[in-house]
Amino acid sequence: MVDRSFADLELARLYDALNPWGPCDDFYLDLVMTAPAVLDVGCGTGRLLRGARAAGHTGRLTGLDPAAAMLVQARGAAPDVEWVLGDFESSRWRAEFELAVMTGHAFQELLGDEDVRRVLAGVRQALAPRGRFVFETRNPAARAWEEWTPERVHGVAGPDGSAVEVRHEVVGPVRGDRVTFTETFVGARWERARVSRSTLRFLAAEGVDALLGAAGFRVVARYGDWGRGVFVPGSSREIVTVAEVV
Repeated sequence: MVDRSFADLELARLYDALNPWGPCDDFYLDLVMTAPAVLDVGCGTGRLLRGARAAGHTGRLTGLDPAAAMLVQARGAAPDVEWVLGDFESSRWRAEFELAVMTGHAFQELLGDEDVRRVLAGVRQALAPRGRFVFETRNPAARAWEEWTPERVHGVAGPDGSAVEVRHEVVGPVRGDRVTFTETFVGARWERARVSRSTLRFLAAEGVDALLGAAGFRVVARYGDWGRGVFVPGSSREIVTVAEVV
């Protein structure tokens, strides 16, 4: 679990090493491969769309992200994908995509209802009639943040082969549906530890559905894991949502 919004180019280079390809990527890749035109909202380093192109997707693939450092990684690895720096304020697509995705728990970086409404409005405008928006958010009932403790160390090799350790620590008491935490990066490449601070929103399924409905979407499928298991409100770790334009 690493913050996707890196502004630092050096930390952005570590993102894929800290977040190796897994079942969540397989889930989204299956969806992308069946859609002629796909928009990845908050695409980060572009790993999903790069994977789709490598797997033989020949249609339109577009990645949107506000972090220039992330898109540097994306463009260098897949110049034949359309990479767009910015957000829906600067990019105005109209009914151009059959599928939009938002992966890596990026939905949780939308801290207020107005932030969510703005993104949903942009996604809906970008999607063709009956287009689908697929994304996930951690189920607050699973209390994932309780695992984010400095005792749990995640170690990887950086781009130059040097060892990097990452620790997470929740800052202060959890208030409402927002959790603030720090990520500390330690490695020989730096004279001192690098620390970033982030806040994520843990929105329950009911809140997600209310915002989707108001934005002109209907939920057509929901899963509690990457194997398309049934979503159980009290125990599933993920709220994986498939929403369709009404």
